[in-house]
Amino acid sequence: MSTWINKLLVSGLLAIIVCVAGIASTSPVYAQAATTASAPAATAPAAPAAAPVAIVPNKGDTAWMLVCTALVLLMTLPGLALFYGGLTRSKNVLSILMQCMVVFSLIIVLWSIYGYSLAFTEGNAFIGKFDRLFLAGLNPDAVAATFSKGVAIPEYVFMAFQGVFATITCCLIVGAFAERAKFSAILLFMILWFTFAYLPIAHMVWFWPGPDDIKDAASLEAMSAKAGWLFQKGVLDFAGGTVVHINAAIAGLVGSFVIGKRLGLGKESMKPHNMVHVMTGAALLWFGWFGFNAGSALEANGTAALAFANTLLATAAAVLGWTFAEWLLKGKPSLLGAASGCVAGLVGITPAAGFVGPMGALAIGGAAGVVCIWGVSGLKKIFGSDDSLDVFGIHGVAGILGALLTAAFASPSLGGTGVYDYVTNAVTPGYSIVDQFLIQGQSVLVTLVWSGVVAYVAFKIADLVFGLRVPEDQEREGLDITSHGESAYES
Repeated sequence: MSTWINKLLVSGLLAIIVCVAGIASTSPVYAQAATTASAPAATAPAAPAAAPVAIVPNKGDTAWMLVCTALVLLMTLPGLALFYGGLTRSKNVLSILMQCMVVFSLIIVLWSIYGYSLAFTEGNAFIGKFDRLFLAGLNPDAVAATFSKGVAIPEYVFMAFQGVFATITCCLIVGAFAERAKFSAILLFMILWFTFAYLPIAHMVWFWPGPDDIKDAASLEAMSAKAGWLFQKGVLDFAGGTVVHINAAIAGLVGSFVIGKRLGLGKESMKPHNMVHVMTGAALLWFGWFGFNAGSALEANGTAALAFANTLLATAAAVLGWTFAEWLLKGKPSLLGAASGCVAGLVGITPAAGFVGPMGALAIGGAAGVVCIWGVSGLKKIFGSDDSLDVFGIHGVAGILGALLTAAFASPSLGGTGVYDYVTNAVTPGYSIVDQFLIQGQSVLVTLVWSGVVAYVAFKIADLVFGLRVPEDQEREGLDITSHGESAYES
C-alpha cells in the first residue's frame, strides 16, 4: 500500500514541478499587491489593479457570495455524490462517494497552492503567473473586481468561489468510467488534468483585469489585451458551459474509451441501484445551482436575479421536455428521465444564465431536455463508448447546446442583455447573432480539443504509473470492498 501512495505523491509532485518549470520564465513569484487580477464565471473580470482610492466591498455582496460558495460546495457534496452513487450498482456506491469526497479535497488544496494563481492572475493569453502561489498576498483587505466599476468583493471570497467550481468540474469526470477505475490512477489523472486542462481553459475564458481602469477606447484595448485568449475574442460563458461542463465531459468520454467497457455490459443488469438517491442528488444539484449561476454575477444585483430566475425556469422546462419526450417515445415517463432532464437543463442554461431573458431560458432548457435523450442513447451508440453515468451525453451535449444557443438568445432582439460596452457604459448596439455564434463555436471546439488531448495524455501517464483498471476479479466483486474495504449496505 505504501508503495502506490509514494508513487502517487512523487508523480503528483513531478506534475506540479513540470507545470512550474514551464511557466516560471514568465512568472514573478509572490507579488504583494493588495489587489489581484481575477475573473468569475460569465465573462469574468479579474481583480483590479491598485487604485488611488481603496474600494471597500459591500457587505451585502460579500454575504451573497459566501452563501453562493457554500451552495456550489453543496452541489458536489452531497449533490453530485448522491446522484452518481444512486446511478451505480450497490457494490460500487461507496467507491463513487469516496472519489467525489477525495477528489474535491485534492483539487481545493491544489487550487490554494497554485491553481488559483495560474487561472486568475495576469500572465499571457493562455495561463496566469505565480503572483498568488500559496495564496501569497491574500489578506482580509485584498479585493477582487466584479462586473461593475468601483465595486469589489473580498479576494478570499472570490478565490473560494472559483475553487469550488474547479472541484465540481473534476468530480464530474469520474461518472464516465465509474465502477472500474483504480482509485490511485484517478487521483493522479486529476492532478494532471486539473493542471494542464482546467486551469488554462479557465484562464482563457474567464480572465480579464476588470472594468475599473476602462475610460476610453484605448484603455479598453489595453485591458482586453491582458485578458485570456477566448475572452479577448468575446466568448460568452456566464457560469461554465465551456470551462466546467464541456471541459469535464470530453475528459470523461476520453476516459471511457481508454479504460474500456465494464465487464458484462449488455449482458448483465446495470440499472441504478437507488433511485431515491438519484432524485435527492438531482434536487440538491438544482438547489446548489442557484449559487453556481446566480453567484457568477459576483454581486447581489439584477444580473444575479436574472441568472437565478433563468436557472429556475430552464431547469423546469428541461424536466418537462425530457419527461414528455420519453413518455411519447417509450410509453412511460420515468423518474430517472425527469432527474436527468433536471441536470440537462441546469447544464444548458449555465453559459447563458446572465445573458438571456426568461423566455430564452425556457427555450434553452426545453431543448436541452429533449436533445439529451438522444445524447444518452443515439449518440452513445454512435460512439460505442461505456460512458457509465452519461457524463458526455448530458453535460457535453447540453453544454455545447447551451453555449451555441447563448449566441441567439443573448440578442436584445430576443430578450437578451446583449454585450456591455464599458466605454459608453451601455449595451453595445448592432449585436450580431451570426458573429457571436461563430465565436461560441470556436470556444466549444478549443475546449473539446484542448481538454481531450490533455485527458488522453493524463490517462496514459496514470496507466503507466498505476494501471488504470482494477483486476477483473475485483471489478466483479465490487470496488466498495476491494478498493475501500467497506460496504454501503450491511446484511
